[in-house]
Amino acid sequence: MITKKNEMTFKRNFIWVINISIFLLSCSSQAQQTDLTVPAFENAIAQDNIQLLDVRTAAEYQSGHLKNALLANWNDVTEFQERIKSLNKNKPVYTYCLSGARSHAATLWLRKHGFTAYNLSGGITAWKNENMPVDQVKAVPQISLDEYMAQIPKEKTVLVDISAVWCPPCKTMAPIVDSLATANTNRFVLVKIDGGDQTDICGKLGVSGFPTFIVYKNGKEVLRKEGLVDVREMNSWF
Repeated sequence: MITKKNEMTFKRNFIWVINISIFLLSCSSQAQQTDLTVPAFENAIAQDNIQLLDVRTAAEYQSGHLKNALLANWNDVTEFQERIKSLNKNKPVYTYCLSGARSHAATLWLRKHGFTAYNLSGGITAWKNENMPVDQVKAVPQISLDEYMAQIPKEKTVLVDISAVWCPPCKTMAPIVDSLATANTNRFVLVKIDGGDQTDICGKLGVSGFPTFIVYKNGKEVLRKEGLVDVREMNSWF
């Protein structure tokens, strides 16, 4: 015989099971929407107006990366959050790492902070297993300190821009620096150094972050600034 008490208990348990099922389905759906297979990821990053983000370390990136990928190390909180500031929230972000764990966490963080983001399931390992192309960093002849200083005329004010192609803030600053240099050819000389390639000179100059801007006057360093710089501030240097 089913008592009223047993009936109420059954209803409560039934509702609990339904709620748990909905929650699990929601989590599964979210994971499916967040994590993309290799073919789906390949199709997505082939589109225009997307941002491709490698969240591994610089050393991992150097060992091989997806073409045109930017770099922001998920394991370095300060670096990651600083570089993310230069990403466009109006463009989707596609992330990857070695196996997908770091990039999945980074994707959830990006979504929480207003980005539309997706993760490569299985990471670059799965990408390689599907025989997909990977760019390798080629060895580049390193310039010496003397060769570096030879690019800095003592009779002129010089702005040295040390950037890397995989650095999001560098990508943001590039058109600003180029525009400023074009409009002020009589005020200063612009020298560009690829810090991603020229690691030796970066070490000698004590440059560890990109972009780094160094101003020289009379052949002497008079100012140094790292990261994003307002155009008004940069213009005031000259």
